[in-house]
Amino acid sequence: MLTRLPSLPARALRRLSARVLAFTTMAFLAACDLAIPGTDGNSGQEIDPSAPINVALLVPGGTGVGEMDAIAASLENSARMAISDLNGVTVNLTVYNTARDPATAAQQAAAAVANGAKIILGPLDATSANAVGVAVAPANVNVLAFSNNPAVAGGNVFVLGNTFSNVSDRLVEFATRQGVTRYMIVHQDDLPGAVGRDAIATSVRAAGSTIVGTESYPFNQQGIFARAPAIASAINANNAQAVFVTDNVAGGLPILATSLDDQGLNPSSSPLVGLTRWDAAPQIAELPGMQNGIFAMGDAGREAAFRNRYETSYGSQPHRLASIAYDGIAAIGALAATGDRNALTAASLTRSAGFAGATGVFRLRPDGSNQRALAVARIANNQISIVEAAPSSFGRGGS
Repeated sequence: MLTRLPSLPARALRRLSARVLAFTTMAFLAACDLAIPGTDGNSGQEIDPSAPINVALLVPGGTGVGEMDAIAASLENSARMAISDLNGVTVNLTVYNTARDPATAAQQAAAAVANGAKIILGPLDATSANAVGVAVAPANVNVLAFSNNPAVAGGNVFVLGNTFSNVSDRLVEFATRQGVTRYMIVHQDDLPGAVGRDAIATSVRAAGSTIVGTESYPFNQQGIFARAPAIASAINANNAQAVFVTDNVAGGLPILATSLDDQGLNPSSSPLVGLTRWDAAPQIAELPGMQNGIFAMGDAGREAAFRNRYETSYGSQPHRLASIAYDGIAAIGALAATGDRNALTAASLTRSAGFAGATGVFRLRPDGSNQRALAVARIANNQISIVEAAPSSFGRGGS
């Protein structure tokens, strides 16, 4: 089957899909049955605008795993780079390792508050974010977590990661203007797949469009191969104008796209729409099944500027999550620069104008989730190009 793709060798496709079983979106871990931290009214510490702001950065170091140490270092570097960009605001940053353990994260957060931290930046994982929120809620301290899981948002916890709902809202809004009203949802049978499915369904229904069917597949190569004929048949039988997929380029997406192409699915009449970043592996643009597909990404100019600045400063590329740490400091600095003693309260953090981040403008919502301004990219002629730029500000109606 893979020999049908001379433009992308079978070896490269296998590399793209080698982590099908092992891949987990690191910031998006199970957060079932976790209580939202309770706070009374407008959570958050008062600050002295004329004094340095004590910020605690919780990173996933201390696990003994090299990859986690690299992520921790990249997050810290990004936060310090953001501090150097602040005008008229001094941030005292103290870094704490969580070892990717909720109990350790909660202990470190409590220690940070005891040491004078006015706000917590991090941790990485959803379960740890919840534990930290609970631990520091009695001290009335807000948490800007790196997770993208809205299940742990609320109370004193805000998630900075780009949520599935934010992505699906943007793509459905764009596709609607192109005349797309009939969607098939295809998702991998795991937690991110199920949450992504529900986010897509909510966005489609809110736009007044129709979900013509929902198909799933086991999160492994043979499962995708086995399910592909039925999925392709359902797409065609229901006249789906777009196939909204939840999988990613490091997981099962390359195999899914190839398998659907093998089944004769026409990407011109039923293109893929992606909930994840496809440019993480640009070679996927060479797959016939990916042609005409669209996905969302940040502001390309801002992303490039951030990446180049990071590489110049630290001699290496930033981890894909590093920009979120920059955004957290940027938000804290922008609010503190107003001279408001309540700059770090929930009411201030959720200002409607939002903040200028490393990958575009973003804002935090009262429910603890976020909205990020996103560009729309399309694959055509084996290349990825921007077809609609990310908005530079939030206008009326949140656009």
